[in-house]
Amino acid sequence: TLELARRHYQELMQQGPALSNPQSTRDYLTLRLRDLDYEVFCCLYLDNRNRVKACEELFRGTLDGATVHAREVVKRALAHQAAAVILAHNHPSGIAEPSHADEILTRRLKEALALVDIRVLDHLVVGDGHCISFAERGLL
Repeated sequence: TLELARRHYQELMQQGPALSNPQSTRDYLTLRLRDLDYEVFCCLYLDNRNRVKACEELFRGTLDGATVHAREVVKRALAHQAAAVILAHNHPSGIAEPSHADEILTRRLKEALALVDIRVLDHLVVGDGHCISFAERGLL
């Protein structure tokens, strides 16, 4: 049933209006990332009306980290012709609190994507049933 829920949210996200409700985005990403035993960094690619064009897992790491390359994030966003992105990753420890390294990475990605006119709308960190938004915390 968990897989059915994931598919349902994927369909909702790609229909467009789902992003008018940030909670649907959080719910989808929480379902997708929370039960993994390793860290995953993914990206939602959005058009100029903030409709989801695609969601991709870009990097897979270990129990306590994943190496994220700004060049690859920019390359994939350009390939999807994204106007904006929502970044997301999980913390397999279950603690959704963003680390200092997460803040530095977000700043680097935002700067790199800005060079090609792609906006970062949010970076979500998923833990056990919790999802922390950089945008809501004023960290973007």
